[in-house]
Order: sequence, then structure tokens, then C-alpha cells
Amino acid sequence: MIVNYCNSGWEIITQRAHGLLAGQICARWKISDQPSRWVETLIATTEHDDVFNEFSRGPLLCGNGGPLDFKMTSFDITACREMMDKALSKSRFIALLFARHISFTHGSEGAAKRYLAGLKKLEGQWIKEARSSIAEVDRAYSLLEFCDAFSLLICQDQIPPEERRLEISQGPSGNSFQFFQQGQRLVVEPWPFEPDRFEVDYERLSLKEISFENDKVFRKALRKAAVEHRTVIICRE
Repeated sequence: MIVNYCNSGWEIITQRAHGLLAGQICARWKISDQPSRWVETLIATTEHDDVFNEFSRGPLLCGNGGPLDFKMTSFDITACREMMDKALSKSRFIALLFARHISFTHGSEGAAKRYLAGLKKLEGQWIKEARSSIAEVDRAYSLLEFCDAFSLLICQDQIPPEERRLEISQGPSGNSFQFFQQGQRLVVEPWPFEPDRFEVDYERLSLKEISFENDKVFRKALRKAAVEHRTVIICRE
């Protein structure tokens, strides 16, 4: 989950809500630049964090009882295996994208080295079974990673003031994309989307308590938390 501290307590964005925002961004990608396996890429982008459900998986708290932000978590082989099993039951191409994402997020962790090596060995087989290619997977994953990065920046409120630019990531074309805030809008350069302007929406859960006794208590509070909808306007300058 994504955890933001505010004057009233905590703002929580669940992993699945963040993934849904990434999917909304992906859905507006320029038609002429969409990966060839478009529907599978869109689904993978939306579902890339679905395995982590805060209502059933933990740990959710750090040592002082505060909510555990996703950046403070580490490689979880059980979660990764579940994620890959779900992907394989749907599409080999989606499994390839999820394998890339696990490697991207946990590639520097020693505990993940053996598991990632196993995924790499299966890549050739899955590409053949998906009737795909490394280039096709590379292109699709670069879009997933862009949408994931943009969603995380929005959810974490990492929006620079005074129209200062911040890099998002690279898309399928290899371009480096930046964004900045102009009034109530986020402007992206160069413009990679089909419409000139669109809105995305995501949910934030507000908690007034600062610390919690255990995961069970936190989950109970999370289920009762006030829901706030945040709408973001993304547009061409």
C-alpha cells in the first residue's frame, strides 16, 4: 500500500487502487503507438499489483505500529508465486510482463536472485507459447512501467511546485517523458496520449489513528476508513 502522512493522520492508497489508476492512464495511450498485444498489455498494467490485497495479506505495520509503505517491503516469494500462477492461468504474455515487473522491482535483492533466475529460464518457453518475441514483450512492458511510475508519482503526491518538471519514465518509443503542474492540471511532455485532455480518478482511505496494535486492528480500521475520491486532470500544454 501507498502511505502518505497528513495533518489528520494517514492517507492510504491500496496496491489495487494504484494499479487501477495505472490502467486508466494506459487506456488513454496513443492508438498509433499501442503495443500489438494491446488488450493483454492493458490488463497486465491494471492487474500488476492485484496479488497484494491489504485485507488478506501482510505485513501491514512497521515497528512503531504505523502503516507500512510499499517502499519498506521486500521480496515475498509466496506472493510472487501466486502472482505468476494467476497470470499463467490467463495468458502467457501477461505472465511474461509480470515476470519482467518482478525482476524490475526486486532485481537488486539477494533473496530474489534464485527465483528470478528461474523465471528467466522460463522466458524463452513462454515467448514461444505466447507466439511472441522479446521485442514485443520489451515494448509492452515499457508501457506498463511508464503507467506504473506515473500512477505512483500521483498517488504519493510527488508533484513539484512552481511548474518544475519531473521525469516520469520512458515509454514504448524510448522517449523520456516529464510532467509538471499547471494550475489544477498535470501537463505531460512530449504528449503520448490519444485525447488532448482526460481525467483519472482514484480512491484514498483516511485514517485518524497514528498507530495500530496489529494487522487485524489495522484491517478493521481500513475497512471503516472514510473514502476520498481524487480526480486528476492530465492534459497537453
